Amino acid sequence: MLNQVVLVGRLVKDLEVKRLENDKKICELTLAVQREFKNYDGEYDVDFIKVYLWDALAESCAHYAKKGNMLAVKGRISIKKSEIKEVKINLIEIIGTRVVYLSSNNYLKEEDIQY
Repeated sequence: MLNQVVLVGRLVKDLEVKRLENDKKICELTLAVQREFKNYDGEYDVDFIKVYLWDALAESCAHYAKKGNMLAVKGRISIKKSEIKEVKINLIEIIGTRVVYLSSNNYLKEEDIQY
């Protein structure tokens, strides 16, 4: 069996790591993922997909990833059961397990390079 998802998109905002009561760290990122086909108006729609990162991966991404960066995120789909006004629903979450930086807004300047 396989539960795997790969998303490629741009980071919508800078990341912030939150520490939970059990000392775990979590970071929520939102990727703007462009669809591969045009809509009825001849334009590409964009999906805004939330991904949750945990512990070391959350800290690393919050440190290096910035708004506008192109990222590839590998992860898995998780179903969270919830009840809203006595109606049971399943919420789909993406849990990120690996992040690859495809572009950066932070280019090195000549004066930043140490010889």
